[in-house]
Amino acid sequence: MNNRVLLGLVVVLQFMCALFFVGEIAISVLGLPIGPIDWTFHELIEIGAAIGLITGSLVGTYALRVARQRSRVAEQALKQAKSAFRDVLEMRFKAWALTPAERDVALFSIKGFSTHDIAQFRGVSEGTIKAQSNAIYRKAGVSGRAQLLSVFID
Repeated sequence: MNNRVLLGLVVVLQFMCALFFVGEIAISVLGLPIGPIDWTFHELIEIGAAIGLITGSLVGTYALRVARQRSRVAEQALKQAKSAFRDVLEMRFKAWALTPAERDVALFSIKGFSTHDIAQFRGVSEGTIKAQSNAIYRKAGVSGRAQLLSVFID
């Protein structure tokens, strides 16, 4: 049985248990007549409902712990991937002999920023960014931004 089915069953169990207790309170408050029920049977139902709620809480706590652990593992993997990608970027930039300014422009370009945005970030004119971009493309042996990005995707 997979975890989703198990969690779904536990949620349904908790809902039914809570519904029992709410129903019991509503019957008591509203003074609704109910048929005679043996008190031992009634107590067993209450104990079962309480155990159901406790079980649901425990399973919920376990599921939360597992989800947090998976999240930490995924975050760590993402950090490693970012680090590896950054290493690949640096290796390529070094191989292409990019200047520090060209490295910045190339990085912003790869991140998807427009020429206008890059010019504003760097405090230079758009013409300067276009010239630096052309130098980057020439050094990388590509014809434009899309090909530059594809070098890193491949």
